[in-house]
This record gives sequence, C-alpha cells and structure tokens, in this order.
Amino acid sequence: MSSIKQFQVTFDCAEPQRVARFWCEVLGYVAPPPPAGFATWDAYDRSQPPEERSSWFACSDPSGVGPRLYFQRVPEGKVVKNRVHLCVRVGTGLVGEERLAALEAECARLIPHGAVRVRLLYDGNDSCIVMQDVEGNEFCID
Repeated sequence: MSSIKQFQVTFDCAEPQRVARFWCEVLGYVAPPPPAGFATWDAYDRSQPPEERSSWFACSDPSGVGPRLYFQRVPEGKVVKNRVHLCVRVGTGLVGEERLAALEAECARLIPHGAVRVRLLYDGNDSCIVMQDVEGNEFCID
C-alpha cells in the first residue's frame, strides 16, 4: 500500500483569483505562469467561454514544500462557519508576550490585504488570533 505524498487544499469561493492572490500574500505563495500561448492570465481568461471565465485559480509554495492551493468558483455564498480551516504558524516556539507580539505583527500585516480580525484567544501563555480572509473564510494566526 502506498502513502499519499502530496495534496492540495481547495477553496470554494465567488472570486477565485482575488482569494488566491490574498493567500499568496499570507503564505508567500506564487501564481503559476499563464498557460502556454498566453502572455497573461487575463488574456487566457478572455479566451474562455463566458461561463468559464474566472472560474478557477491556483497558487503554490515556491519552495515546493507546502500544498498547492486551488480556488474554484461556486454559485452559493458562504453560509456557516468553516469545518476545516488553515492555521498560519507564525508563533511556533514562542510563548507569552513574545508569541502574542509575533501574532499581532502578522495580523497587522494582513489587514491591509483584506483580512478581518475576529478575536484574540490568549491565556497569558498561549495565543491565537482568529481571522477571516477576503471572502469571510476563517483562519487562525497561530
């Protein structure tokens, strides 16, 4: 029996490219080059039938370590809390005020990109900041 070596995380969303570009900023990911024969993704998009334009986008970790992220347009909006979410690990190995400062700095970096701070969870030692991305998907700065 073989084990799975790679996986991708898929987001349902209304605006795939917008959400993908947000996550590129969060994680330092990059968008792939446009398909062969196209100078830009916009040129590729314009070549597609109207119903398929802007229907998906993807990005990946330039180091090849993290999973590929795939964003697909769906007709329905987000209605309830995510059952699965990403935790952006910026405070690994830190505790107390030092950890909180690292999390707060990352939160401040992401807000101008469209992130929304939801709440801080802090017990004096461990901390986490609950956030939302540009379409309201929950994630944590951990």
